[in-house]
Amino acid sequence: MTWEIWVIYVATVLAFMSTPGPSHLLMLSNSMSHGFRPSLATAAGDLSANALQMLAAGLGLAAIIVASQNALTVIKWLGVAYLLWLGIKMLRRSSGDAQPGKVAQKARVKTLWMEGFLTSAANPKAVVFFAALFPQFMDGAKPFATQFLILSVTYIAIDGAFLAGYGATAGWLAKKLKGKATAMLDKLGGTFLIVAALLLGLKTLREAD
Repeated sequence: MTWEIWVIYVATVLAFMSTPGPSHLLMLSNSMSHGFRPSLATAAGDLSANALQMLAAGLGLAAIIVASQNALTVIKWLGVAYLLWLGIKMLRRSSGDAQPGKVAQKARVKTLWMEGFLTSAANPKAVVFFAALFPQFMDGAKPFATQFLILSVTYIAIDGAFLAGYGATAGWLAKKLKGKATAMLDKLGGTFLIVAALLLGLKTLREAD
């Protein structure tokens, strides 16, 4: 892989990251609710799922997922259900329907990590995405493992930087605006997650027809 190809790859990933996804919205919400440093566990969970998805793509499991339509459909609906549940949870938290004192308490690192992991893992097509993206920037005449490692580490580094940026900004806003900003972002994030879940559900229904 040449330097020029790597630069093009970075530009491609940056373009892909320009629109916040469910994981970024979750990072924003958790950072506002629990603070920036605890929310880093959410980012770690998201990146862990990405690493496993990249590994699956590298091992050729993307073809297996595509071939097994039944398994793919089940995973899709589980992802839709999880995103829907997470969105409703955020809306309840923003309206004060959650149990008193629950938001103010520090969430366990394990819980924040799992939320990040499941939100990212809820998209099984990420494996197919990486399997389709990486070959565009790989040279067949050069060692596969080295190029695959460079592409994977670069993607995780860029995604991690975006997540940290979102989290740091949200944490700063939370300190400045106090509870108002947290409630506002929970409403926004919850709404986006519910809309994303509904759109994914409709897409899954259309693909089943």
